[in-house]
Amino acid sequence: MNGSYDVLVVGGGPGGAVAARTAAEAGLSVLLVEKRSAVGVPVRCAEGIGKDHLLEFIEPDPKFISAEIDTAVFVGPDGENFTLKSRSAGELIGYTLNRKVFDRELIWKAAEAGAEIQTHARAAEPILEGDRICGAVIEQHGKRFTVRAKVVIAADGVESKFAKWAGIDTTIPLSEIETCAQYVVNDIDIDEKANRFSFSFEDAPGGYIWVFPKGNRCANIGVGILGTKSGEGCRARDYLDRFIEKNYPNGKITELIVGGVSVCRPLAETAADGLLITGDAARLSDPLTGCGIYNAMFSGKLAAETAVSAVKNGDTSKKALMAYDKAWRESGMGKALVRNYAVKEAFLHLNDDKLNSIIHSMQNRKIEEISVR
Repeated sequence: MNGSYDVLVVGGGPGGAVAARTAAEAGLSVLLVEKRSAVGVPVRCAEGIGKDHLLEFIEPDPKFISAEIDTAVFVGPDGENFTLKSRSAGELIGYTLNRKVFDRELIWKAAEAGAEIQTHARAAEPILEGDRICGAVIEQHGKRFTVRAKVVIAADGVESKFAKWAGIDTTIPLSEIETCAQYVVNDIDIDEKANRFSFSFEDAPGGYIWVFPKGNRCANIGVGILGTKSGEGCRARDYLDRFIEKNYPNGKITELIVGGVSVCRPLAETAADGLLITGDAARLSDPLTGCGIYNAMFSGKLAAETAVSAVKNGDTSKKALMAYDKAWRESGMGKALVRNYAVKEAFLHLNDDKLNSIIHSMQNRKIEEISVR
């Protein structure tokens, strides 16, 4: 680990890996630090991504594709459902990834491009010159290292501290965070090409239940609920256990994953002097679905491209780096976040009777041209 780099990337998830690769391919010196001892674990993700979204960044490979999905099934509170096939299901179908392999593949590509990768390396505090972020103190194996950088890219997830260190309000109201629990369940009867989304304010208040196939008789099955709905006996895992007992009582649970997903608006600003904030750290997960893999990679690439331009122009001020903030907000991703936040807010004012009526109204219709939106 050297004392200085053009770019320091904090976080080894998909967004950080793509950012590191993009900056390194442009000829910058890059250090990526990941606080965990291994990239890709633990997996706090349902692992779904649309085909077109994946293709923007990497060719699909059987080693990190657990299942190919061509159908989305929406289930109402009373059990009635309607189905969208691949032509009209858009980003809700595509692939279920094996994130443990996928994340490492992205990191390897960043390393091949010339980025230095350090695991079990935590950004403990920023290096500040006035209000400017100039790097970070990195803790690794009981030692502390001072690493200076012209630009820091914070890609360290929903718990990121860098934005807060830069004076940006990162508070997420309890009413705008989903608390989630997910099992990997084996030996169950499922349609191995269909993602299922179950909606019920009784079974998943303020969220939904998902069943994402992972191959032969195996699926990620999870529940997300609003933070304000969580409490003794009604936490996300409690709802999940009840769903599993009712629908897959003989399934074999081999893994438990828990975590939180922001469903709020993005940060008011995602750039500061010497700093760019991406993915979940910038609150860029989809507020309607909670999905975040694509948004992390998209914002990571855009942040790196902005950093490359800033470093080569010798101007890494907030004014120069705000080009990133403007670009993602004006992109299709940024516009989708605005729209889906509004849809999410409307959804929260529904009830199970209204959800049932919506599901029933879609049955027996030929849905070929309309989109999920």
